[in-house]
Parts: sequence; structure tokens; C-alpha cells
Amino acid sequence: MDNITNIIKDLCDIIWGWPMILLLVGTHIFLTFRLKIPQRKLWKGIKLSVSSDKDSKGDINQFGALATSLAATIGTGNIIGVATAVSLGGPGAIFWCWLTGLFGIATKYGEGLLAIKYRVRRSNGKMSGGPMYVLERGLGMKWLGVLFCIFTAIAAFGIGNTVQANAIGENVSNMMKDIIDVNTCKWIVGTIIASIVAIVIIGGVKSIAKFCSILIPTMSVLYILGCIYILWVNHSYIWEAICWIVQDAFSLEAATGGTVGCAIMTTIRFGVARGLFSNESGMGSAPIIAAAAQTKNPVRQALIQSTAAFWDTAVICTITGLVIVTSILAYPEIDLKTTSILTELAFSKIPYVGSPILTIGIITFAFSTIIGWEYYGERAIEYLFGNKAIKFYRIAWVFLTIVGCVLNLDLVWCCADMMNALMAIPNLLSLLLLSGVLSKETQYYLWNNHIDDNIEC
Repeated sequence: MDNITNIIKDLCDIIWGWPMILLLVGTHIFLTFRLKIPQRKLWKGIKLSVSSDKDSKGDINQFGALATSLAATIGTGNIIGVATAVSLGGPGAIFWCWLTGLFGIATKYGEGLLAIKYRVRRSNGKMSGGPMYVLERGLGMKWLGVLFCIFTAIAAFGIGNTVQANAIGENVSNMMKDIIDVNTCKWIVGTIIASIVAIVIIGGVKSIAKFCSILIPTMSVLYILGCIYILWVNHSYIWEAICWIVQDAFSLEAATGGTVGCAIMTTIRFGVARGLFSNESGMGSAPIIAAAAQTKNPVRQALIQSTAAFWDTAVICTITGLVIVTSILAYPEIDLKTTSILTELAFSKIPYVGSPILTIGIITFAFSTIIGWEYYGERAIEYLFGNKAIKFYRIAWVFLTIVGCVLNLDLVWCCADMMNALMAIPNLLSLLLLSGVLSKETQYYLWNNHIDDNIEC
């Protein structure tokens, strides 16, 4: 088993190597300038996200679609992943994470636009869309849409379910280890989480969107307020932390060491990789839920979906990164190279509230990811096997939530990482090949001020 795990880890490193990172970043930059910098309309997207196009086609309102995509995006990677990037690439990795999120807004926008434009109405009257329909209807490449759905279904059970459930099980059992046996606690937690998940997903997309519309703002605000308190305690180190982040981003000798010249490349690699993995821009997952939104035209929902990269990277990842870096400066005993436990060490230095903030953040973020990714996997399964397969998929999803709480999932992590990268490839291909369509739609609706036009989608 160890040999298989090592082989898969090596494959994962190859797939998530520089070619993949350059493809993703290159697409971000290309779309930014091809679409005339849609990032300029970020505030417009934020305002639209709290408006309503009730008379338009779609299953859920705009904010519900955004909240569900954020539920899937904002996960343990925003907490543990940031720590890993800082540990392996130095504080400068946070700067490159910011930059990736900024350019990724254009890709999020493009994904949302194409998802609305090429969505279809199913036999039950519900909307379906996403890269698989874009590839089939926009490019005539259904075979590639099928591959995308296979990768999505596998990734959903991994990164979207079992590994998130495992994070919840580990955190709760560690917290309760003095009261109850660890394994028993994991089984209990798994059963409780699976029961809540079953109640939410049984109602379909409307139930999921309604639940996420309440959970996402609540958990995000609580986590941000907790982090703000920690930054208030560490306030004298905030400016120093920002300076260190920026300077380290361009340093030939990164904070974590390394040969001159190679150090900056390491910093860029881990910062960019973490930013891409965190906000999921280009992976093709978020447009699946965007296609269900009620919207007058494709560009309105595209603007709303593009704000997800801002909330995820510019807000959640940034505030987590500042907590970590200020804590490193404030407490010399914290070792920069402690990888995933770097976050735990940083939060634990704040008496009484630090550790609870981290624990609650991990549990709620992981749970939201389970809910959001269930919908992505459901639509992929439906595309592959039809509507009748959904009930079996939901049963398997609930069962694996329990399993995820209990088992060691190192191998699952590696497989899920690979599937995420493989999802991105056909999605990025559709964005690049249909960039002319994106440009035409953006020019008409966004830059020619027809954003309020109501059209048939």
C-alpha cells in the first residue's frame, strides 16, 4: 500500500507541476486582458449578488448560487493550506496567492458566463450546466465532457467528501479525547455529520442553496471576527508582517532557505499553487452551480460568480495568512517549517479563544465543502448515467461521509488532487477555445452597458 501511495504522490507532483501551474496562470492572464479586465467590475458583481432576477429562468437566486460555490471552495485549504504554503514557500507565498486570486477573477467570470450560455433544461424542469455542457454544446466535444464528469465524480468523493469529513473527525476527536475514546468519537461524529448532510441534500439544489446561504455568511463572519481579534492582539506586528510578505515574495533567498535563485521560484510555486487550489478558478466546479441561477443574461451571473475568488483569496486566505505571519513574528518559538501545524501553533498562542476559533473554522469550512461538492458530483453523475442514478449517488455520499471520519485518507488525498487537475484541463480548453464567445458577450453586456437586458438563455 505504501508503494502505491508513493507512486500516486509522484504522479500528483508531476500533474500539479509547473506545466499545470503555467496553464492555469496563463489562462487567468489571457482572459484578464482578452476580456478587457473584468476585475474592474468587482464591486458591480458584489452588488448584483444581493439583488434578485426572480422573473428569469433558473432554479435558485443569484446569492444562493454564489453561496453554494463558496461552500465548496472555502474549505480546510483556506486554513491548513495557507500554513503549508507559508511553511514550504515562505511568507512571500501569500503575495503570489493574492496575485493568483486577482487574475483568477477573470477565469471565474468566464466559467460562469459559459455555464449560463450553454446550460440546458432537464426533463424534470431543472437547469443543468457546467463545463460538460459547454464542451458538448459549444465545441461539439461530448467525449471530453464525459471525461470531465468522470474526473469530477471521483474528485467529489475525495476532496469534496471523505477528506473533509476526516478533518472534522480528527478535530472533534482530539478535542474530546479526554472524555471519550477517539475511535468511538469519530464514529459518532461521522453519523451526526452524515445525518445532517442527508437532510440537506434530500431537498435538491434549492435546499442546498438555502442552507449555504445561511451557513456561508455566518461561518465566514465568525471566523473573520475571530481572526481580527487575534490580529488586534498582534497589531504591533501587522505592518512588519506585510513588509515581510512583500519582500520575501521577491527575495532570492526565501525565508525557508534554498539556493539563490531557486528560492524565489519555490516561493512563487507554492503561492500560486495554493491560490489556485483555494479559489478553484479554472477547475470547472463552480460553473456547475452557476448554471442553476436565475439571471437575466449570462454576464450578470458571471460577475457574481467572479466575486467568489475575491472572498476566498483576498479575504479568507489573506486574514489567515496575516494571523500566521504576525504570530511567527510575535512568538519566536514558532518554527516556520512546521507545515500543517503552523496554523495550530499560531492560533494556540492566543489564550482561551485562539484554539476554539481554529477548531470551529475547520469544522464549519469542511462541512460546507461536503455540502457544496455533493451538488457538483450529483450533476456529473446525472450527465454520465441519467437522473435515476442520483438517489444511489446520494446514498453513497452519506455513507462515505461516515467512512471519511474514521479512516486514514492519505491515498485519497493524492487521488483527489490528481482528479482536480484533470478536471481543470478540459475546462481550461473550453475557456481558451471559446474566448471569442466570451469576448463578444462581455463587450455587448458589460462594456456596451446592456447588463440589465433580459434575454432567453
